Amino acid sequence: MSSEPTQRHFRAIFLSDIHLGTRGCQADMLLDFLKYHDAETIYLVGDIVDGWRLRRMWYWPQSHNDVVQKLMRKGRKGARIVYTPGNHDEFLRDFLGTHFGGIEVMEETIHETADGRRYLVIHGDRFDVVVRHARWLAFLGDWAYVTALNLNTGLNIMRRRLGLTYWSLSAWAKLKVKNAVNFIGKFEETLAGEAERQGVDGVICGHIHHAADHTEFGTHYINTGDWVESCTAVAEHHDGTFEIIRWAERAEQVPALATGEPRRAQAAA
Repeated sequence: MSSEPTQRHFRAIFLSDIHLGTRGCQADMLLDFLKYHDAETIYLVGDIVDGWRLRRMWYWPQSHNDVVQKLMRKGRKGARIVYTPGNHDEFLRDFLGTHFGGIEVMEETIHETADGRRYLVIHGDRFDVVVRHARWLAFLGDWAYVTALNLNTGLNIMRRRLGLTYWSLSAWAKLKVKNAVNFIGKFEETLAGEAERQGVDGVICGHIHHAADHTEFGTHYINTGDWVESCTAVAEHHDGTFEIIRWAERAEQVPALATGEPRRAQAAA
């Protein structure tokens, strides 16, 4: 495999759960991804900026600003950019139907693929009963999640020193704890049901930080994953097929990306 990733162009790219404004955000990894990937349309499927965290403590390093500038630059070069807010950036729901620097803000939208299929694009938090009906529990869960990410950071520093690859403690726990697995399954089933109710062919969402692409519940369900743990995106090829891009795995194969050495220069690309 070449040490340099190839430039790729898609019909659409879907990104969610970047969580700019938090220490867990893998902004440098995302800048690498954006350097090598372009699309006619870029969907920002919620929780791009973490308003919950920023209200409690301001954290905005240059790399987070670089991500915003990189996305806006792609818009100026001709890409259509659509932003569907989530629960962490719910403040943008006060501006639905408006444009910010060429970025369209919508509660939800319909994406039509190259082969004519229609997909509901929505963050998905409206279908999370904890977020809707027990916000205090959602905030507590957010604190526990950040704590797990902090432990994960220290663990992976040691793993790198031992020559081992990246491993996500929080993602592992999410798939091992029975209640978490049940929640993921229920969330997927509910979103697939909403797509069926709206008479579309599938749904593309975020929110639960678990990338997926299946038809287990009778409707095509796609989740973009996140840029905190797994560094994943979903892309539509020009023939209408979808792909989950697992950029963290690619970075492990490219030493320059894994160490982060060229990223500051890449931000201006």
